[in-house]
Order: sequence, then structure tokens, then C-alpha cells
Amino acid sequence: MKKLINDPSAVVDEMLDGMLSAHPDELRRLPDTNVLVRKDAPVSDKVAVVSGGGSGHEPTHAGYLGPGMLDGAAAGEMFTSPTADEISEMIQACDSGKGVLNVVKNYEGDVMNFETAGELAEMESDVEVAEVVVNDDVAVEDSLYTSGRRGVCGTILVHKVAGAMADSGEDLDEVRRVAEKVIDNVATMGTALTSCITPEKGEPTFDLGENEIELGIGIHGEPGVERVEMMSADEITERLTEQVLDDLSPDSGAEVLTIVNGMGGTPLSELYIVNRKLQSLMDDHDLTTWDAWVGDYMTSLDMQGCSVTVLVLDDELKELLSHPAETPALTVQQ
Repeated sequence: MKKLINDPSAVVDEMLDGMLSAHPDELRRLPDTNVLVRKDAPVSDKVAVVSGGGSGHEPTHAGYLGPGMLDGAAAGEMFTSPTADEISEMIQACDSGKGVLNVVKNYEGDVMNFETAGELAEMESDVEVAEVVVNDDVAVEDSLYTSGRRGVCGTILVHKVAGAMADSGEDLDEVRRVAEKVIDNVATMGTALTSCITPEKGEPTFDLGENEIELGIGIHGEPGVERVEMMSADEITERLTEQVLDDLSPDSGAEVLTIVNGMGGTPLSELYIVNRKLQSLMDDHDLTTWDAWVGDYMTSLDMQGCSVTVLVLDDELKELLSHPAETPALTVQQ
């Protein structure tokens, strides 16, 4: 294993310090925690939107801290949920009195700890806490880590839309409503060409043959739906996209936002090749791509592979997606 690390047990701590060093005017760290928040948190007279999860998926979640997106992000150890105590501290640090929305990916540890944290925060600070659980992965149900479908790259779109609604001054019910609208209209499926390697383990988390790929892989390396021989980029894209569209069943002529998301070890050139085929498939299905994102949004350490996400849009979602945002990983200008 060759990685740019010092002590495997210090990766998350040193990563967060490095983020702070890169963005000292935008972010701050809650003392004695692995929680980053906006430098100006709590933001006066605004619903706070917070999230978090295991590390290893960067830039998720702390990369999306800033105006128009998240107010707080709790980082667990690699592929491990943050603790309920730290999540509760984050909720209380970000609350301005208008309430807090927790955006949670559907993994059992995350769901349990965020629910517990919300109850703790409500008891300790009388903060109003709401929660949405993202489950956009169409590949499998009831996986190694979940009851129901996994939460993956569609989570970023929940951050964006909920963050925009909060930034517009709407109340907690409205912020939760639009977050749920995204969840109801987004779907994702991924594939792995190689396993990822966690710093602690120092070896691949699962074995793939030299000419094998796994369709429907999870972002922690959880099993997908099928292992097949290596295919062309167009063939892989078609397999992923067709299953996503089967799940969504968008109306003919619908507008969509698409994401080709890298898993951390895939060159951008290859992601653009995937996007080329993805946009052709949108045309084949009489869908209009309103916006196409290509890049690393929710990774799996150094895994080679990608995921395809489609969000079916309406005028409200387009307006919120166009709302300005300024974060380390995503900037939207008016």
C-alpha cells in the first residue's frame, strides 16, 4: 500500500486540520471533535442543514459546507458513522433558533446515531430537529449496511436543494419538504473496476478478478448485483443508466439533472467518456438534460469506478439548484 498518510489512526484528524488550513476564513472545527461547521455558524434567522457520515467519501460531507449548502458536517472514522455525541454537538452549534434539518444517508449506524443525536439535542437545548434519510441507490435492498436502499451520490443534491431553501429564509417544514422531493425523484447506481484500500487495513476490502467488474457496488465496497467480465464504457453506462431510469420512470420530455460521479480513483477523462454515452441515452429516452455534473462528488477512497445519478426536475427544483452556493467543493454563481 502506498498512501500519502502518516499514522493510519490519525488520517481523519489530520485531514480535517488540512481542510481548516485550506479554508480558515470559511470553516471552523468544534473543539475535541471531528465536526466542521461554517465559520459563521449559527447563521442568524436561518434553518441549519447538517449532515455527516464515515470518512473516505471526500469531498462528502465537509466539502459542501458554506452558504447555500451545509452548516455542519460530522466526520466519522473511515466508513464508520460519527458518534451521536458529536452529531448532537454539531446540531446545537448550528442552530440559530429556527431548527435543524439532518440529512442522513441510509446506513444503519448513521440513521441510529443521527436519531439519537437529534433526541439529545432536543433535550439539552430545546432545538427543533427534523430528519430526512436518502436512499437513492437502486442496485440492492437490505444490504450489508442497510435496511432498505443505500444512500449515495444523490445525497449531494439533497444538500444543495435543502441548503438553498434554508438560505432563502424558509422554515424547517419547507426545507424538509424540498429535501424529500429530491429523495422521491433521484436514483443512482454505481460500478467498481477495483476495490478500495482503507488506511487501517492496507489491502483491498474485496477481491475482483483481473478482468472482472462489479455492478451495483456500494460506496463502502458492499456487494452489488452482479460480477461480470470487463465491458466497454458505453456498455457499463447503459447498464447503470437503464436501471436508474427503470426505477424513476420519468415522463417523456422531462427535464433532468445528471451526475457522473467518480469513486476516487478514476481519471476525469474516463468520466467524460461515460457522460458522452449518458447524454446519448437521455436523448434516446426523450429526456432533456438541464444540467450535467461530472467529477468526484462522493468517492470511495481510491476505488476505480463511477456512479450514474439522475434527478427528475420541476421548476422549483431548478430554481433551488440554481441558487448561489459557495463551498470548498461546489460553487454555483447566480
